[in-house]
Amino acid sequence: MASTTSATPEWNLNRPFLTGQFHQEASTTSDETMPNSLDLAGLEIDKVIGCYNASVQELIVIDDLLSALIGIEGRYITINRVRGNEDSYSFHLDGSMDLALQESAKRIFPLCKSYLLINQFVESRSQFKCGLVNHAFAAALRALLLDHQAMVAQLEHQFRLGRLSIQGLWFYCQPMMGSMQALSIVIKKASAQNFVGSAVLNLLQSQAKVMAGNYSVRSLLEKMIESANSAYLGILERWVYEGVIDDPHDEFFIAEDKSLQKESLTQDYDAMYWRQRYSLKDDIPSFLANSAETILTTGKYLNVMRECGHSVQVPALENSKLMNFGSNDHYLECIKSAYDFASGELLNLMKDKYDLIGKLRSIKHYLLLDQGDFLVHFMDIARDELAKAPNEISVEKLQSLLDLALRSTAAAADPLHEDVTCSVDTCSLLKRLSTLKDLQTSEAVSQTDTFEESLSITGVETFSVNYKAQWPLSLVISKKALTKYQLIFRFLFHCKHVHRQLCAAWQVHQFINSLLHYLTFEVLEPNWHVMHNKLENAKSIDEVIQYHDFFMEKCLKECLLLSPVLLKKFEKLKLVCLQYAAATQWLMNSIEAPDTNKSFDDSPSLESLKILKLRKPSKKPNSPTEESSVIECVLKFEREFTAELQSLRPILSNRAQAEPYLTHLAQLILGVGMDQQM
Repeated sequence: MASTTSATPEWNLNRPFLTGQFHQEASTTSDETMPNSLDLAGLEIDKVIGCYNASVQELIVIDDLLSALIGIEGRYITINRVRGNEDSYSFHLDGSMDLALQESAKRIFPLCKSYLLINQFVESRSQFKCGLVNHAFAAALRALLLDHQAMVAQLEHQFRLGRLSIQGLWFYCQPMMGSMQALSIVIKKASAQNFVGSAVLNLLQSQAKVMAGNYSVRSLLEKMIESANSAYLGILERWVYEGVIDDPHDEFFIAEDKSLQKESLTQDYDAMYWRQRYSLKDDIPSFLANSAETILTTGKYLNVMRECGHSVQVPALENSKLMNFGSNDHYLECIKSAYDFASGELLNLMKDKYDLIGKLRSIKHYLLLDQGDFLVHFMDIARDELAKAPNEISVEKLQSLLDLALRSTAAAADPLHEDVTCSVDTCSLLKRLSTLKDLQTSEAVSQTDTFEESLSITGVETFSVNYKAQWPLSLVISKKALTKYQLIFRFLFHCKHVHRQLCAAWQVHQFINSLLHYLTFEVLEPNWHVMHNKLENAKSIDEVIQYHDFFMEKCLKECLLLSPVLLKKFEKLKLVCLQYAAATQWLMNSIEAPDTNKSFDDSPSLESLKILKLRKPSKKPNSPTEESSVIECVLKFEREFTAELQSLRPILSNRAQAEPYLTHLAQLILGVGMDQQM
């Protein structure tokens, strides 16, 4: 930020006698040009002080000390900067001076050093690049130095009247000693570390705590804190009242990453816009540490409303200025009030103007298959297209068929049905789950032991629907959230497909029917109602996002999508179901329309039926031998299905102890009495 700020004029640094450091230039001049502040007749410039009697020495020392108190060298007191340390000064006395006077003068030197350090800090930190907090702190110190200079002027007046002794000077200097030294400690640390912004405020706060036992010093430090805070709270006020970061010197504890755009929420699964567009820095002022998250969130809410073209003016309250605060923590009340306004206003905007609940309900209809009449029609008219391999499917044709299904069913009455679009993935559900690293699966998916992707994987396994969510709804219905919805949709859609193929086979039909009942009525519906009730009582958009994310995670988990072992078992069972349905359909066709013209060589095999999976209507068997072969295949599928179902029993039994929801699934699929057998 320093490169964008104005520079201190060169003449302010180069020309002598324009700053408080002019004593250095003066020390290089000859003694003949050195100003003599003593108005004592008969004193010779070249004589050592020891040549005078004690009373005259005292007058000379007092005069020199009055000069040293404002950073000016005297006749017999010299000021040198310590070599290698520009923030340290040493004071030297004429060795011939009376020892008692030397000791008295040395007691006052710390105050002189403090003045020099403070004055140098004021000059250096008044430059533009040092930031608003340092500017405000330097201004408060400058006012303190003016008071100090006024005190020295009054002491000099008393000295001219002959009413000031060395002991009297020490008496008047003592009250300032502690305060000036405490400030010197702060200044040394701030200069050594080149502190700006929050670091300066925290340094002042910590020093005030250290000096808690000294009322006068603590009061002065609190005054400095209040002055330095005023600049910082000015930045804070614009953030919590307008959602604007007005921070030209990069001092505020909230950082803005302008490279993150809101459009990424609908395009990138790992979009970090909401979390990292505005984020907290490490150097947070200690007095705002407990409110930092609230402050960050308040400004973020105001920003969302401003980007929506909505008025973001926080209502003015009595004494609402953050810069006017004392030790009564009034500013915390202002922050809380601003947060309550921003939170409530954004939540109402999302619910009323953008119909958040309606959008989520629409997603429930189309992606969680809450209203499946359009899906039945779609599966009928899109059967041939869905039977193709994913790379052969025309997404445009599927979209037109989906639009036709939506317009031809009860979904046509829903004005939000136009936001539904179709998509086709390129891999199986299990493989897609393995690529989403942020999902907390109960087991790691082994690349060598994944469920074998069939060479005949079709659109039935990869079809999904998408949903258009514009800003600001994309904060809740983001690309990540929609991807999770699509995972559940794909699992449900394939189960529905298997269910439609098993209408003639009771045992396997009962299995898939129970699975669909569990997914719909044991998982999705109850979790949806829990989330809906929480959303109705949410106080902020962050709570909405939290409740929605929790709903998605719970549904993914209870739909078995985060348990690869169980999911592979159910995928295997569904595949056997489809193969069984293909074999029974073949057999039914042979009964309905026998034909003896085909040769024995055309009889189906177990392998051919496994590949079939009802992608297209089966051809009719044509000989008794072929029929017996089909019957044999059907019986083999029944045995395979029974074996797979029995192998599922111990897995569910072991996992149900840690995951109670699996008990309901086991009872539905393996029988009501299964819990006794387990």
